[in-house]
Amino acid sequence: MIEATDFRNAMSLLTSAVSVVTTAGMSGRYGFTASAVCSVTDTPPTLLVCMNLASSSHVHFVDNKILTVNVLAAHHEHMSKVFSSRLSPEERFKHGIWTELETGAPVLDDALVSFDCEIDQIQEIGTHSIFMCRIVAIKQSLHDQSLVYFNRAYHQVGQTEVV
Repeated sequence: MIEATDFRNAMSLLTSAVSVVTTAGMSGRYGFTASAVCSVTDTPPTLLVCMNLASSSHVHFVDNKILTVNVLAAHHEHMSKVFSSRLSPEERFKHGIWTELETGAPVLDDALVSFDCEIDQIQEIGTHSIFMCRIVAIKQSLHDQSLVYFNRAYHQVGQTEVV
């Protein structure tokens, strides 16, 4: 039997891109910091996003059926912390510049890349929902460094300018 603590400790050694996942709808804008995001297929372009069922914004993502995965650039550590804090949804969106693409879910203007999605399927497993998200629009920036999470700390990966 694998203990939850042992699993979490082992998973901390899996380097993950850091994203802010957002949604919008009749009840407002919501977002959370996620590291459990990955590609599923390119035909049709699809992402998998995991979200804790206990999150206060979970119901809004389920109801809205849309989301945007904003992959954070190296300079966005503060955004990751804002969207994983106890700040209200309204306070969170006071940080950064937000636009929209096709679905109307908030897009962080200077994200490394943003994937605007419609949620096609939801599967509940244990403490989380898995959203299968069909990508309907993509916006890329000119940034060339990504924010990643490894061993319970933020790191930066990618191109660096040589001066």
